[in-house]
Amino acid sequence: MDSYSKHYNTIVIGIGGMGSATVYELAKRGQRVLGLEQYDIPHDMGSSHGYTRIIRMAYYEHPSYVMLLKRAYELWNEIEQRSGEKLLHKIGSIDAGPADSWVFKGSFRSVIEHNTPHEVLSGKELNTRFPGYQLPHDTMAVYQKDGGFLVPERCTVAFANAAMAMGAEIHGRETVLGWEPVGDGVRVFTNRATYEADSLVITAGAWNSDILPLLNGLATPERQVLAWFQPERPELYQPDVFPVFNLLTDDARSYGFPIYGVPGFKIGIYHHFEEHERPEQFEWEPSVEDEELLREHTARHFPKAAGPTLTLKTCMFTNSPDKHFIIDLHPQYPQVSFGAGFSGHGYKFASVIGEIMADMAERQETRHDISLFNAARFTGQVSDLHINKLGLEPGRMTQRRVARPTQRRGGRRHFINRQMSYLERRDRLHDRRRRNASMGLYGNGYGKGHAAGQTAGSHAPQRSQRPMRRRADGIYTPSRYLDGRRDVQDRWDDDTVEPFW
Repeated sequence: MDSYSKHYNTIVIGIGGMGSATVYELAKRGQRVLGLEQYDIPHDMGSSHGYTRIIRMAYYEHPSYVMLLKRAYELWNEIEQRSGEKLLHKIGSIDAGPADSWVFKGSFRSVIEHNTPHEVLSGKELNTRFPGYQLPHDTMAVYQKDGGFLVPERCTVAFANAAMAMGAEIHGRETVLGWEPVGDGVRVFTNRATYEADSLVITAGAWNSDILPLLNGLATPERQVLAWFQPERPELYQPDVFPVFNLLTDDARSYGFPIYGVPGFKIGIYHHFEEHERPEQFEWEPSVEDEELLREHTARHFPKAAGPTLTLKTCMFTNSPDKHFIIDLHPQYPQVSFGAGFSGHGYKFASVIGEIMADMAERQETRHDISLFNAARFTGQVSDLHINKLGLEPGRMTQRRVARPTQRRGGRRHFINRQMSYLERRDRLHDRRRRNASMGLYGNGYGKGHAAGQTAGSHAPQRSQRPMRRRADGIYTPSRYLDGRRDVQDRWDDDTVEPFW
């Protein structure tokens, strides 16, 4: 191939969930688009795999997400119809925690503000209605019927197939080596060829900072492990009787799914062992400690699901410092746009993120409100996308609302920034067990977890008398939401945009 022999309207780097949706949206608009992916399509080396991904309308993280979710549902329905394949399964969702917790209060406020149909259930009511759950009776939950899960690998395939049917070109196993601005366009170098385009979209997940240095330290990969356990009573964990969940308890914040796609009840713990490292340095093979951490939590809250292990898989979060997305134009080269830092809660938005990224590639703006996601909150450099909204002169710097991780005070600092050794992971697991024991919590074996003082025959774990604490820096600190001074709306309105977990 001759150098510069191929010119496109847009090149998209990274064809996972976000990138495949972007290629599809651009192709749908008649654009000549090239998608570049260093792995297969789909693949299991990033954040767009795992058989099931949660989608939910009760969104405690910030009210800005809810309108995007409404559009995301519309676009998921569209790609379902085009592909002829069931991609979105509405089985209901549970967002649960103590009554005064940020998870419950934020979810409840979200559905109230947006008039979203919902039910509020106590832990006892939840356990009775969905017997696969065995939560403390004083837990409070928001049940929303339109929640459920997506099948991520099939979603990526559906977007890619539809895009190619409309003329898009997608290359797998082609690694991007770099890019440079060329006038108002770009030139992209790969291990196979050189390409030019009018615009460039970067949705490369954990590899974004390799391609876009301004994201260094702002989109940090984190190792996650998921488990699928064989339930003692599999009939309790079928999609028609077991909603997906986000759960905040004394020992962890977790998420999970019914049996679907592969055998077993699926569960993960947010931020797991807090291992932050380069993707190529990840220990992709799950360890005994990974399994034990997930099993002990499952035994406490889903005792009838904590049977023998069926599958363990490693995946990634790519976290921003405040755990909100980063979606913006390059501050110097507006023909370059990027989506990054989806922080473990982004996949459900992939359909609408594709629409947003296509908007920015075409006209450097979007009708969607993405002001929360501007990169200037970290960098101080305001892009053309937000200049008019903020009333600033072109080239003007603004004060950072959130500092880079190395500058933050009191932020999440205690993580492993390299591959964790067997002994370090074992020590972390033991620390977690000691902490749980100090709160009167324990669990072991297949489905034998229960609170201290509860008989093994009881299936209603009792909550410890110790106040519920929000997870931060690997421990629980009551000041994060039990100090009486910071309710959920205060956090939403606060200009510091603190992390929500």
